[in-house]
Amino acid sequence: MSVSPPRIKGPPLNSLRAFEAAARLGSFSIAADELCVTPGAVAQHIKALEAWTEKPLFLRHAQGVELTELGKEILPKFITAFDHLGEAIHSLRSKAAPQHLKIAALPSIAQLWLTPKLPLIRAKLPDVRISITALETPPNLLREPYDISIFFKVVDEKFNEIIIDSNNLFPVCIPKIAENLTCFKDMGKYDLLHDSLWLNDWQDWLGEFSLSHKIDIRGPVYSLYSLAVEEALNGAGILMAHEALVKHHLKSGALVAPFKQQVRRPEKLVVSVANTVQNSALLSLLIAAFERYD
Repeated sequence: MSVSPPRIKGPPLNSLRAFEAAARLGSFSIAADELCVTPGAVAQHIKALEAWTEKPLFLRHAQGVELTELGKEILPKFITAFDHLGEAIHSLRSKAAPQHLKIAALPSIAQLWLTPKLPLIRAKLPDVRISITALETPPNLLREPYDISIFFKVVDEKFNEIIIDSNNLFPVCIPKIAENLTCFKDMGKYDLLHDSLWLNDWQDWLGEFSLSHKIDIRGPVYSLYSLAVEEALNGAGILMAHEALVKHHLKSGALVAPFKQQVRRPEKLVVSVANTVQNSALLSLLIAAFERYD
């Protein structure tokens, strides 16, 4: 009578996922944020993998962690493996629900740029359900369950990305305030409005024209750019505009640009499309709606 020996078990998938994230990001805590677990859980998963391997994969220091030579050697294969796994899962979801598009966008883009376009998009795509998630950083479309992301970023030619608009910076305000701005120094009479995500906007613009030492940039700070835009519309002060986000207010005349000087940022308003989105006709209609200005 033959006896089947017990099969050797491989390491748990969660341990492999924790290793890949921590090794790729160089931090247990950052990996924990990405995986939506605690740093302690990441540490335990990696400890279990090291016990299975019988070799250390990380060197622990007071300042953080560092990959061992073994960890460095195997990391690229794990990154590729989890990219392929994520793409397979993404493809499964996309094929199961081809008429449901999931969009991730920077909060300011979602609120000020995308939302006004939704009536047009719904009219063009009546059979498509569109879900929108506001994120502070672009998602990894190979792994995360989004079909499209819309962010200010530098175009990466390795991915399917479309430049929709530039990202020019310049001051804007209501016409009543603009009437009193005859030169740059006049801006010192009003509050300069700031967004917490782009705290350096004013400094960058003023520095471009050698004005940093002449104008006090202190002013109210808002956690959402849409709040800062609303306050600019309320006459609370002068806002450093990201052109794509205030274009419809400029067109209506609710906001005006009192000065012609602009700073052109290397980042553009970019639409990134997951490789698993295969409905080209749907995408063409969607991109056409994105490119249409308000």
